[in-house]
Amino acid sequence: MPELDDLVTACLMPGFAGPRLPGWVARELDRGLAGICVYGQNLTDGGEPAPDRVRALGDAVRRVRPDALVALDEEGGDVTRLEYLVGSGYPGNLALGVADDEALTEAVAAAIGADLRRAGVTVDLAPSVDVNSDSRNPVIGVRSFGPDPDAVARHGAAYVRGLRSAGVAAAAKHFPGHGATTVDSHLGLPTIDADEATFRRRELPPFAAAVTAGVDLVMTSHVVFTALDEQPATLSRRLLVDLLRTELGFDGVVVTDALDMAGVRAAHGIARAGALSLAAGADLLLIGAEDGEQHCGDLRRAVTDAVREGVLPESRLHDAAQRVRALRTRLAATEPGPVPPASGIGATAARRALRARDVVPLTAPAVVAELRAGTNLAVGDAKWSLAEPLARHGLVAGERQVREADGTPEDVVAAAAGRPLVVAVRDAYRSDWQRAWLHRLAELRPDAVLVAVGMPDDAGLVPGPVVLTHGAGRVNTAAAAGLLAGEPA
Repeated sequence: MPELDDLVTACLMPGFAGPRLPGWVARELDRGLAGICVYGQNLTDGGEPAPDRVRALGDAVRRVRPDALVALDEEGGDVTRLEYLVGSGYPGNLALGVADDEALTEAVAAAIGADLRRAGVTVDLAPSVDVNSDSRNPVIGVRSFGPDPDAVARHGAAYVRGLRSAGVAAAAKHFPGHGATTVDSHLGLPTIDADEATFRRRELPPFAAAVTAGVDLVMTSHVVFTALDEQPATLSRRLLVDLLRTELGFDGVVVTDALDMAGVRAAHGIARAGALSLAAGADLLLIGAEDGEQHCGDLRRAVTDAVREGVLPESRLHDAAQRVRALRTRLAATEPGPVPPASGIGATAARRALRARDVVPLTAPAVVAELRAGTNLAVGDAKWSLAEPLARHGLVAGERQVREADGTPEDVVAAAAGRPLVVAVRDAYRSDWQRAWLHRLAELRPDAVLVAVGMPDDAGLVPGPVVLTHGAGRVNTAAAAGLLAGEPA
């Protein structure tokens, strides 16, 4: 069924591995593929800076299909693609929420949008407007503007306005909320058992605000809200049509979170999940970086089978393809916004997000210990370092990278004898070994300065001096280093 195949192709946005556009992607683009999603796997090989790599990929895409979408996750802070190898020059959402200045949030998003347009990106899969109501959440954390629905709504809308002012489409995620989960949907199927009244008070307002702000896309979550549907949101007509389309009035493109995530893949397989999500009201199917060619073929077959079986009305497929094509046409005709002057807005925002307890500037070079845990799948292997910016101030006498069973507090304290000691952690409160490590450190060196570059929950792990950055981006750790160096706020 060639016409159905073309409609399905118009609803697919795969990723791929490696720094160059594969031949199979070029062939799919020639058939009408919606576009591509750039992942960290595209940015780790070769010598070019990530923005140049992204630009080259986008140029290769547009040589085949000028209006194809080029999308990625650029949230600032912990989640960056343009600065994947060096860390973001902009703070992420939690830092912006702590600063609590909507104009600042909009300005940061506009600056990110300008960087994206220069790199040839047309769709930013941001902002996350999840309300991080459970600090045990393994995947949202500092990617959220915070635990307060009103604040998340205000800053999410500002972020949408900022990206759109730069000519970049914004995607509010992860509808209708991923902040109250304790399971990562990359690895399993999260379930939220809140009643509907709580859901409407807590999860929904940020998405309503994003729609009002003109958000271009809404990304679904692979999360079950038991009070509303037994299916995850990606597969729920109740959530995608009745709630998002009808009640909230969203008329843009509904994009799924990646279909290779276990939240939907485990129960249905990628191809069947894609067909069911289109039937539920999704328009654009996001595919991860592995085996994209195979998945595109499987999805075409599964969707055409679903049409023949009556599971997916052909009219629904036409509607989805038309929405995606309309977005492509509009973005291709959109001029980039004015390039903002080099204002250092990222550094300013990061400094405004700093919070400190009992901290005085360092008077001599310190030994810096950085406690390292595993990689978050959503964030990727994003770089962070406190020692690097402190070294630029001449304040590093030695550096230790500490992983589980890789170094005791006694070892670090011995190395720092007679010197200041600074310990950097990222969400240590989630880790048994890091909590125990810090407890022992507080006994041995109560004067050690803890710099927490993740969630502020880490502040409760020690009684002594603490600096909170509310994010691990390059600009966040630079702000902390400046504080320890005695720079004025």
